[in-house]
Amino acid sequence: MSTSTQTETTENKIADMTGNEFLAFTLGKEEYGIDILKVQEIRGYEAVTRIANAPDFLKGVINLRGIIVPVVDMRIKFNLGEPTYDQFTVVIILNIGGRIVGMVVDSVSDVTTLLPDQVRAAPEMGTTFSTDFLIGLGTLEERMLILVDIDKLMSSPEMGLVDQAAAA
Repeated sequence: MSTSTQTETTENKIADMTGNEFLAFTLGKEEYGIDILKVQEIRGYEAVTRIANAPDFLKGVINLRGIIVPVVDMRIKFNLGEPTYDQFTVVIILNIGGRIVGMVVDSVSDVTTLLPDQVRAAPEMGTTFSTDFLIGLGTLEERMLILVDIDKLMSSPEMGLVDQAAAA
């Protein structure tokens, strides 16, 4: 993909998402944001049932009111050190294209509305995950949110949790 095409795609993502509400959460020392419309609920962390031969980041599954939900630990996925599970650890239950997925994060802080002038394109650099999964960087006074395209991340081939067609 050419640089100008990447820039146009990033600008389109930002235009589509601005004025929207984002759920802010932390992973390690960084604060991230995802589209609040993808969030079904937020739960405390509970023990999961491990799946044999699953990748490390796939902690296992939980039974959520009769639905078997895969649970991904984003701290492991992004190589953010050894995760600890405490009273602040939460699971964000996402609904992506009709597929329910759980995402373990360190904590959830708030829901924030970002306007177009508060979102900047993410710079190209060696980050823990591809900038393909980033919408941009949201700025709020002294805070900076790394805005994640959760549909694209969860439907990526390496995650394999959501059918790419369902997330589109």
